[in-house]
Amino acid sequence: MEIINHLLYGFSVSFEPINLLHCIVGVAVGTLVGVLPGLGPVGAISLLLPLTLKVSSPVSGLIMMAGVYYGAMYGGSTTSILVNIPGEAASVITCLDGYQMALKGRAGPALGIAAFSSFIAGTIAIIGLMLLAPPLASLALLFGPPEYATLMFLSLTILSYVTSGSMAKSFMMAALGLVIGTVGMDAVTGEYRFSYGVIALEDGFGLVPVAMGYFGLGEVFWNVEYWLTMSVFKKKIKGLFPNLEDWKRTALPILRGTVIGFFSGILPGAGTVTGAFISYVVEKKLSKYPEEFGKGEIKGVAAPESANNAACQAAFIPMLTLGIPSTAPMAIMLGALMIYGVDPGPFLITKHPDLFWGVVTSMYTGNLLLLILNLPLIPMWVRFLKIPYVFLFPMIVLFCMIGAYSINNSMMDILIMSIFGVVGYLMKKVGYEGVPLVLALVLGPLFENSTRLSLIMSRGSFLIFFTRPIAVAFLIIAFILIISPYVLRIRWSRKKS
Repeated sequence: MEIINHLLYGFSVSFEPINLLHCIVGVAVGTLVGVLPGLGPVGAISLLLPLTLKVSSPVSGLIMMAGVYYGAMYGGSTTSILVNIPGEAASVITCLDGYQMALKGRAGPALGIAAFSSFIAGTIAIIGLMLLAPPLASLALLFGPPEYATLMFLSLTILSYVTSGSMAKSFMMAALGLVIGTVGMDAVTGEYRFSYGVIALEDGFGLVPVAMGYFGLGEVFWNVEYWLTMSVFKKKIKGLFPNLEDWKRTALPILRGTVIGFFSGILPGAGTVTGAFISYVVEKKLSKYPEEFGKGEIKGVAAPESANNAACQAAFIPMLTLGIPSTAPMAIMLGALMIYGVDPGPFLITKHPDLFWGVVTSMYTGNLLLLILNLPLIPMWVRFLKIPYVFLFPMIVLFCMIGAYSINNSMMDILIMSIFGVVGYLMKKVGYEGVPLVLALVLGPLFENSTRLSLIMSRGSFLIFFTRPIAVAFLIIAFILIISPYVLRIRWSRKKS
C-alpha cells in the first residue's frame, strides 16, 4: 500500500504542467539526438544543462535530462536500422541485424520491434528502480566516510576497466580528471589550490564548460574532419507492427535483454553498451541457428535494444541512492543536482521525495511518449537524417557558446569550454576516452573529502580502510579488477607458448 501512495504522489508531481512539458521536451530532444549521429546524449545533456539551471526547478531539470538520456536510446535504433550508423554508442550492435532487415524489406518490423522492446524493457526497469532504490538507500545509511571513499575508488576502477580502449589510457584520463578536480578552494582548509591568482578558477573547473567542450565541441571537430557520408534508406517503410511470429521469436530475448541490461546499468561503469553487447552474445549462443545473426535476425534487434533501455533506467539507482554515477550522462546529472543544492545519496528519497518519485513516475510517461514518437513519426525522423552537417555543426557550436556563457555570464567559461573542446578532439585522435575524465572530475572532490574525513577520524591512520568490513570488500573487488587483466594475459601467453 505504501508503494501505491508513493506512486500516486509521484504522478501528482510529474503531471504538473511544467514537469510534463519538460518530459515532452526531453524525450523529443533525446529522440532527435539519437537519430542524428555525432552528438550523443552526453553532448545533448551538456547543452541543455545551462538552460535547466536557469529556468527549471531540480525536479523539472532532472526530468528533462533523464528524458534526453533514455530518449536517445530509442532514437539511436532508427539511425542504426535505416542508415547503418549508430546514433549513439549502445546502438552499435543493432546495426548488425537491423540494417540487414531493412535491406530485406523488413525495415518496418525492425523499427517496430526496436520501439516495442525498448518500451517493455524500459517499463520493467522502472519498476525495478522503484522497488530497489529505497532499500538500497536504507542500506547506504550504514556507510560512513571510509565506505564512501572506498566505494568511489571502486567506481573509478570499474569505469576505467570497462572503457573500450586501453586500460592504461583510461586510468590516465581518470587521473587527469582527479587532478583537474583539485583546482579551486580546499573544502577542509579553505585555501586556494592551483588557481594561480585567476579569480575564475577559485571555484574550480565547472562541469558545464568542461562537458560541453569535451563532448560537444570535441565531437564537432572530430566529425568535421571525418565527414560522415550517410546513405539514407529510401524504400517505403511499411508494416511497423511486428507480426505474431516476430513476437514469438522475440518474447524471451526481450525479457533476457531486460534482465541483463538492468544489472549492467546498476553496476558502475558497465552501462548501456556493455548490456547491449552481452545480450546480443547471449542470444547468439542460445540460438539454434547462430549463423543467422548478422544477416537480419530479429532477435539481434530486440535483445540489445531491450538491454540498453533497461540499463539506461537502472543507471539512476546508484546515482540517486549512493551518489555514484555509472555513466557520463549520470555524472552530468549528478553535477547538476549538486549545483541545484541537492545531495544525491541515502537521504535523497526522504529529503526530496518529490524529486525521486517525480522523476521515476515521469519515466512511465516518457516511455509511452517515446513509443508514440518512434512509430508514427518515423518519416519525420528520416527527414532529419538528411540535414547537411554543414548546417548542423555551426548550430551546435553556437549553442555550446551560449550555454557556457549563460551559467556565470563569464567569457572565462567559453575559454575553458574551447580548451576542453580542443583537448577532447586531440584525445579522441590518439585513442583516449573522455568518460573517465568527466566522471573523475565529478567524483574526485567527493573521493578526496571522504578520504580526508576518514583520516581525520582515524588520526591519520590508513588502517581505518582495512578495519571496516564494507570498505575492505570494496577494496578487494577493486584490487581484483585491477590485476585480473594482467593475470589473464599471463595465462594466455603461457597457453600460447
